[in-house]
Amino acid sequence: MKNFKKIITGLIVLLTLSCSDDILDNDPISSFSAQGFYQTSADAQAGVYGIYDALQSTFRTNFSHWGEGRADAVNTNHSGDPLALQQNTLSKAITSARWNNIYETISRANYAIKYIPEVFETESEFSLQLIAQARALRALSYFYAVKIWGDVPLVTEPYESVDQEFFIDKTNKEEILDQVITDLIFASEYCRETFSGDNTRILFTQGAANALLTHVYMWRKDYENAIVSAEKVLDNNLYSLVSMSDWSKIFTSGYSNESIFEIGYDDTQTSGLRTLYAVGSDSDYFPSESFRNSFEDGDQRKNLIYDTSNSDPRKIWKFFGEGFNDESPEPSANNIVLLRLADIILLKAEAHNQLNEVDEALRLLNLIRNRAGVPQLNETEAVNLYGDMAATILHERSIELSFEGHRWFDLVRTGNAINVMNPINGLIDEANFVWPLHEDALNKNPKLEQNQFYN
Repeated sequence: MKNFKKIITGLIVLLTLSCSDDILDNDPISSFSAQGFYQTSADAQAGVYGIYDALQSTFRTNFSHWGEGRADAVNTNHSGDPLALQQNTLSKAITSARWNNIYETISRANYAIKYIPEVFETESEFSLQLIAQARALRALSYFYAVKIWGDVPLVTEPYESVDQEFFIDKTNKEEILDQVITDLIFASEYCRETFSGDNTRILFTQGAANALLTHVYMWRKDYENAIVSAEKVLDNNLYSLVSMSDWSKIFTSGYSNESIFEIGYDDTQTSGLRTLYAVGSDSDYFPSESFRNSFEDGDQRKNLIYDTSNSDPRKIWKFFGEGFNDESPEPSANNIVLLRLADIILLKAEAHNQLNEVDEALRLLNLIRNRAGVPQLNETEAVNLYGDMAATILHERSIELSFEGHRWFDLVRTGNAINVMNPINGLIDEANFVWPLHEDALNKNPKLEQNQFYN
């Protein structure tokens, strides 16, 4: 694990100089000769590690801004992006509307996908594994781009020549999702099943590819395929639900048996978790009153998620441990857990419910409820508590996966964004679900058109 992070740190300077800051930044001087970089198998591996480095920057704080900031579980006292997202006053100038880091990740992946095959005289298991990781990371980046902006430019070749077309139109989001699925199916076949030690949790494996495929299929409401990919995750002996006594360690320590894919950070390459959630009165977000009131009696997760000792809690200590009381504004070394088993179990429950397979949906739902110490539900009880089974599963996701970057996307995916958020910030138009394109992207590329709602 330490060796992997040292390699990543060493690559920051190299790949920052080598790769374009933005695949849509059309200055050819900022690009580099990949033929000169990819010479050996070590270069190929280093190039893939460089994609993970870009991913760290992409998700450092935006996993929360994109996935929680526009939803109902958080409030904020901060100006800037946190306030704009909460009030639904998004503009082309907000920081979270930038896609630079996403396209940097895509750019590095495109170089790796093109040039790794040229490093090896013959196709090998190792070369396929590296390409599979690159394609999985590209797929992850494009999946988020679609969820955030809708139609975006689809770039699958590295920018290397002034002869290439560098003003790129947006591509229909469904075509992009087709590419995402193609990449992930490749990754699910050719990624390694496991790595040594902690690397299994921070590098893309077959299990991580199948977990992400489950998310993509659910986004498209392709419930049959979502169940198939989810079953591959549930059948994978790398993953198991941890006991409730170890639940906090999923986030505070990382690398748990429940973890499928984490974005790895350390004291050098830090995440923004502390400033997002835990700096007391000065964090970006604190738990909303509606979220605090949504827990069932006896839920053992409650005290582990936020500061229940304070009548006006300002600390979300899920990622640092119950009682966390460090007011330092310094960045965090904690990993961001992007995919974990409980998430996939609940998605699978949702898919079964959509196919009217209620018994299986209840069985999966109750796996998560049982661990949390809340009573099992039958269908009648679920309907009495939350109105229907779909709402029951959505509620369980809101508690179990709270502040992990899923809530806004869950509301959009399940068709609940307007009815939940309209009383809070007046959200009324589905065209408003996506973010605006940032003004920098519009200024650089005359072929880009602003998303309709923000014109």
